[in-house]
Amino acid sequence: MVRIGPLELGEFPLLLAPMEDVSDPPFRAVCHRNGADLMYTEFISSEGLIRDAHKSVQKLDIYDDERPMGIQIFGGEREAMLQAVDRVAQAAPNLIDINYGCPVKQVVCKEAGSGMLRNLPKLLSITADMVRRSPLPITVKTRLGWDEDSKHVVYLAEALQDIGVQAIAIHGRTRVQMYKGQADWTLIGAVKNNPRMQIPIFGNGDVDSPEKALANRNRYGVDGIMIGRAAIGYPWIFREIKHFFQTGVHLDPPDTAERIRTCLIHFERSLQWKGEKLGILEMRRHYAPYFKGYPDFKEYRMRLVQSPDSHEIRAILNEIDQQYAGFPLQAGNPAEQAIEN
Repeated sequence: MVRIGPLELGEFPLLLAPMEDVSDPPFRAVCHRNGADLMYTEFISSEGLIRDAHKSVQKLDIYDDERPMGIQIFGGEREAMLQAVDRVAQAAPNLIDINYGCPVKQVVCKEAGSGMLRNLPKLLSITADMVRRSPLPITVKTRLGWDEDSKHVVYLAEALQDIGVQAIAIHGRTRVQMYKGQADWTLIGAVKNNPRMQIPIFGNGDVDSPEKALANRNRYGVDGIMIGRAAIGYPWIFREIKHFFQTGVHLDPPDTAERIRTCLIHFERSLQWKGEKLGILEMRRHYAPYFKGYPDFKEYRMRLVQSPDSHEIRAILNEIDQQYAGFPLQAGNPAEQAIEN
């Protein structure tokens, strides 16, 4: 049984990675329905929280039907991070996650996200203060290091455990790599198999099929796998991995009717969360991934992203359901572009 503090996650949990502009409550709802065992909010700026910025505060929204949930925060200033812990705890998630992995320039230049990997003493000092401050378990998401010459993740994981961090998720790239090349799980395995490590270690990077999930579990011994880009437009990946683990065979991929049902659940939750106008806008980035691989789909996609009316969008989805009824698909449908935090 994998545990983070008092939270029990099963024998081999599958985690939904925090992704900016993706991992909102509507998206999390469909991932939870399809087998995600632990999910996180989009990452939240500590500075934004303490300034009461609307976008940052709204990201604190979590719902009972998506638990267990972690709220992820980032920042480079000690006092802002400590005050953010207080604010996040009031939202009552199951845990608080610290982002030391985001590679984007706007975050790194503030010595936040993976920018912290250039100053490990500061990273550890701030994290220790946050652990002492928090009434909830503190976890961390990070990378192998800043660049090829500073892959210090084995040392960092030991040090984080020593100051009270209760789980670590590791993305198998350096900051310099961004999302290019292939994720290297070798050092993730070295962290997990370090005899000093007692806390759960989750691997992250390039898992987009049941076969890859099983290979990484068996080869590197991780306690669970975090999935990001492969879940965009394909939340069924969680249940497909679990089925493959249990049976050794592939679960049939979702047909058009199931894709439409799931897309509609996502759409309705988006309207409920953001309201009609913003809900429609927020949903537009998801249509292409949901129907990736469908022939001659461009016209439908354009109509979906251009329509400002929820009734019309529902009608278009119904047309798609009828037009592509029984359309055969291959298992798996990973999205190509997304930013994991």
